[in-house]
Amino acid sequence: MAVLAARAATSGQEDGTHLTLETPSYRVGRARPRWLSVPLRFLVPALIVVGWWIGSATGAIPEEVLAGPPKVWTAFSELFETGQLIDFSIASFKRAALGVLFGVAVGLVLGILSGLSSLGEELIDSTMQINRAIPFLALVPLFIAWFGIDETFKVLLIAFATVGPMYAYTYLGVRNVDRKMVEAAQSFGLCGWRLVVGAILPSALPGILMALRICLSISITGLIAAEQIGTREGIGYLVTLAQEYNRTDYMVLCVVLYALLGLVFDGVVRIIERYSMPWRGQVAVR
Repeated sequence: MAVLAARAATSGQEDGTHLTLETPSYRVGRARPRWLSVPLRFLVPALIVVGWWIGSATGAIPEEVLAGPPKVWTAFSELFETGQLIDFSIASFKRAALGVLFGVAVGLVLGILSGLSSLGEELIDSTMQINRAIPFLALVPLFIAWFGIDETFKVLLIAFATVGPMYAYTYLGVRNVDRKMVEAAQSFGLCGWRLVVGAILPSALPGILMALRICLSISITGLIAAEQIGTREGIGYLVTLAQEYNRTDYMVLCVVLYALLGLVFDGVVRIIERYSMPWRGQVAVR
């Protein structure tokens, strides 16, 4: 580049003209305003609700098949006024959070051990692959026989459902860490747990956070299965009551509550991503 600039300047002096080099202009896409991001995220769900509302109002969707938004809102108001809505939501949130916390912690540790060590892979990987192959819903009768129908059964079922994805993504994330980066970190004196925490885990963080998002989604399924059995509190108990009395408005309300719970979990992961990996926002094409 410097040679071309020198040649251009020399040829310009020989011709008696003065040449100036201009900084090339790069094509940079205009960033979309931040205030527009939130409305766009809720655009499609809002259109679905509008279509549902219109279908119920016009009779295209029968009330006995799917209750309309006004009836669902009435059911919401009834439960909110009695205080059951908040109590049931908190109970379900605690079960899901404890199960995910336990399952994610176990899967993370096992994934790191298996990814870092060949001996760890030989001891752990085959067992975890068996774990991933077994549908966790098939273990409900066994878990009831082992742990009863109390909170322990519900938390452990959710934990079993989430440990597999966390292990798999953590294992792949650790194995895909650039070896040169690890060697560079070792040259600066990092070793042992400091090397894992300071170099390997940050590099594997995208895969770990993706695993966390999947685990939180699976935990909702585990929560639904767990709360159908032996519970007097939670969204699943509300679903059971709605089935017994054929209240489609309460059934739809429970689906909405599960969806809101999933949005809360997804929002938590997004906040973690924003502060732990700030460079990820620069990758997307705006």
